[in-house]
Amino acid sequence: MALERTNVYADDEDLALIKEAAARLGVSEAELIREGIHRIALAQRVWDEPIVTDDETFDLGGPVTRDDVRGAMDRALGPGESRGRGHAA
Repeated sequence: MALERTNVYADDEDLALIKEAAARLGVSEAELIREGIHRIALAQRVWDEPIVTDDETFDLGGPVTRDDVRGAMDRALGPGESRGRGHAA
């Protein structure tokens, strides 16, 4: 991958976190910044075509609610089994 030099302004607190993470991980600060730029570039990418075509999907008959999912999990795993219900919406 060809690299191009650029200037970026960042908060002192963010730079301190990057410095700390780089030392902990044993990589350069520049490597972490490049990784962050790459991740946000991919996250904001607009695809020319959908990743999944209409032929590759199926109709669930309408919206699927949280209760629908939990009911299916209860039927599959049994009621009361832990499924990490901590922080998911």
